Amino acid sequence: MVGISDSNVSEPFILFGNPENRRTTGLQEARSRLKLPPAVEISYKNVLEAIREKQSLGELLARIAAQAAPDSVNASVYVQESIRQLQTGRADISPLLRLDAPGESFEVERELIALGAPDTEGDDSLLPWAELAHSPGILASEARGLLEQHGRIWHPAQWFRGYCRLLAWLRQEAALLWPSSRWMNDPEEVAVMFDKRRCSAVLNKAGIRVPPVLTPPDGTFRDVADLHAAIMESGVHRLFVKIFCGSGASGVMAYQVHPRTRAELAVTTVGTEIVHGQRVYYNAGRLRRYTDKQDIHAILGWLCSEGVHVERWIPKASLSGRVYDVRQLVCGSEACHAVLRLSRSPITNLHLRNERLLLEDAGLPQDTVESVQQTAEAAMSAFPASMVAGLDVLVPAHGGRPYMLDVNPFGDLLYRVKHQGWNPYEWEMLHLANGTATLERKDSL
Repeated sequence: MVGISDSNVSEPFILFGNPENRRTTGLQEARSRLKLPPAVEISYKNVLEAIREKQSLGELLARIAAQAAPDSVNASVYVQESIRQLQTGRADISPLLRLDAPGESFEVERELIALGAPDTEGDDSLLPWAELAHSPGILASEARGLLEQHGRIWHPAQWFRGYCRLLAWLRQEAALLWPSSRWMNDPEEVAVMFDKRRCSAVLNKAGIRVPPVLTPPDGTFRDVADLHAAIMESGVHRLFVKIFCGSGASGVMAYQVHPRTRAELAVTTVGTEIVHGQRVYYNAGRLRRYTDKQDIHAILGWLCSEGVHVERWIPKASLSGRVYDVRQLVCGSEACHAVLRLSRSPITNLHLRNERLLLEDAGLPQDTVESVQQTAEAAMSAFPASMVAGLDVLVPAHGGRPYMLDVNPFGDLLYRVKHQGWNPYEWEMLHLANGTATLERKDSL
């Protein structure tokens, strides 16, 4: 059995997330299996309510303690005592703080859009490249009146501004209440990872190989004309156009323009249709192929209005007739869990019913495996204040060093993938409990 350091176990562990989400439950289950005390859960819903009501984090903790349901995670004796200690703001309290993904809750999504509204005050200090934000947005009252429509993509740029304001509030409040607290994933770095434009620039500056980026003279694509002008000037006719803050292939388009005939082809998860005289956009949940320029330009125009990251289309290596890239988890500066994502299309995300294959089962040359791992580790070193992330690594079809595609701060939700016998959440919790010690599974818990 792995020994766990007593010095870190006693520190309260705070988890900001959406309760009963598969991520938060997965982490709590890992802590339980490792005989670690449960995390103190603070929901994004409650955080957003506190921001709206101009409460402090200490006041929010008091409300959580008072309202804890008898069967909730936060009702345990240990957690209740932890909350009481955390409320005091004592200098000797140094909690570990973890941010989890804010998705899969429309209530939270709607409130983040409201927080990012032009008529809402907020701290934009963590908004990367705020000067590139140009979507007009909607008012906070309009945001709170939105009704959930399955797959509908609502105001992503405004959502991201709201999310960055939430991150800034959490960072400031935690520093005031617990000056010696530590973040498992730093809020400022999470904001940068989320912004594909800024993340690519940070990685490139650090010497990490990323796909070449197309940019217009003023730094942002405002419409399709800007995009086509950049295509003509660069001579690059096969591109990936990505909404700058998207995840899970939402808002991603593989786009090509024939250099001679000017025919266009787009493969994307974005669906579009006219509803009550208004064109709407949604995540179709599967890939769609467009050849009609009117539809393609409508989608591209909408993407540009929200903000896009445009990069050269790098052909991916193939395995058994399908192209692939690698989701490589890095924890504590070391590559660990990994899975190949194989597809017959240029977009490989697993939720699009693409095939998954464990890295160790793929039969890739050892130098390729090591190159993927080293690339991911080097990319993660560009974010020194964050302990873990899932990194998407492209092995080029033409050979050579891999490219770093994306850094996902919440990319550790990997099913049926183990490293040295541990699933991702168990591995992360062991690293936290044991510091930088080498972890080996000697027998079952």
